[in-house]
Amino acid sequence: MSGDLLIINSGSSSIKFAVFGRTDSGEGMDALYARYRGHFSGLGGDQSRLRVKDGAGVTLAEATPAGAAAFTHASSLQKLLGWLDDQPDARPILAIGHRVVHGGHEYRQPVLLDTSTLERLDALTPLAPLHQPHSLAPMRLFAELRPELPQVACFDTSFHTSQTKVVQAYALPRRFSEAGFVRYGFHGLSYDYVSRRLAQHLDGAPSGRVVMAHLGNGASLCAAHDGVSVASSMGFTTLDGLPMGTRCGYLDPGVVLHLLQQEGLTSQQVSRMLYHESGLLGASGISADMRVLLDSTEPSAREAIELFVHRIVREIGALAAVLGGLDHLVFTAGIGERAAPVREAVSKGCRWLGLELDPVANAAHDTRISVTDSRVGAWVIPTDEELIIAYHVLRVCVANNLPVPACGYG
Repeated sequence: MSGDLLIINSGSSSIKFAVFGRTDSGEGMDALYARYRGHFSGLGGDQSRLRVKDGAGVTLAEATPAGAAAFTHASSLQKLLGWLDDQPDARPILAIGHRVVHGGHEYRQPVLLDTSTLERLDALTPLAPLHQPHSLAPMRLFAELRPELPQVACFDTSFHTSQTKVVQAYALPRRFSEAGFVRYGFHGLSYDYVSRRLAQHLDGAPSGRVVMAHLGNGASLCAAHDGVSVASSMGFTTLDGLPMGTRCGYLDPGVVLHLLQQEGLTSQQVSRMLYHESGLLGASGISADMRVLLDSTEPSAREAIELFVHRIVREIGALAAVLGGLDHLVFTAGIGERAAPVREAVSKGCRWLGLELDPVANAAHDTRISVTDSRVGAWVIPTDEELIIAYHVLRVCVANNLPVPACGYG
């Protein structure tokens, strides 16, 4: 059937989207191609903005409404549907896929949405209060605007449900573990995509013991064996693990108790500090943007970068121990894909594992950045969460005998 898949990745103040068609060449993810990609940013504020590009990266539309006309989450999705309908080569949307941060233990695979499923996902909101509502709101809106369209939820936590109970457990009273207080892990859609691409680069050979480093404004590491998640640096929430743009990463829980009991901060103040005022921003006192820190001559900027690298190297060591060694290290996401000095520093910290960086390849952002005889392969693989979501949406539609995009485009 002639038509496309619409993919939505909704955040607190932004919505990324992509529209995919299907070709008659390639298999799996490679049978899909992006017709449009874009994002709404600054939602609900005076700096709201829309930008849409075609599959080749050419800008097709931009809009910066202000005041009462500024984009909100709801108005942006309505604007998107109208824009798609108005295109000269418009094709109907056959299904909508959504990135959902939290699927708990129940959702190990992408799922076709219905009323009861949406209610169960809403019940998981206390586990991800800053993310889950923004994932679910577009589902409800599309159910009103286009009730005939199937919607598919794809979860950041699903990739990590393969981890053992011991790996996921906290040493808390059992009643809390039984109530869901465990290590879930996140960025799973990114890791799903990257692990599949790594397998392609290895020409189908087993990938073995791999640590994937998703380094961006949100940052985490994942240990996988032959593409199956074994452990993750993130835990119960997206605060754990590495320092991030504005999130603290691993923190002694006694610090939180001290802030509450001795410093007199409220729980809301502590939450804001840990989520929005810490990480690279807090450690540097300058910026959450790695590009700004790398360009800065301030000592605090250098110290923040060194802290970031130290925590990455330390966590890689822990994950390599869980894996029983390391065969490949993969960098992805904004910092991982574009910050060569960070990759170089991390790789130097991993020389003891047998990683020998190729400085020329690293500076050029090549796909493989380790020397030929390096015992550990080092890679740069750009992530594509929208594409992996589209791939899973296609699979769910086929499994449920729903219309899917016909081959022959591209």
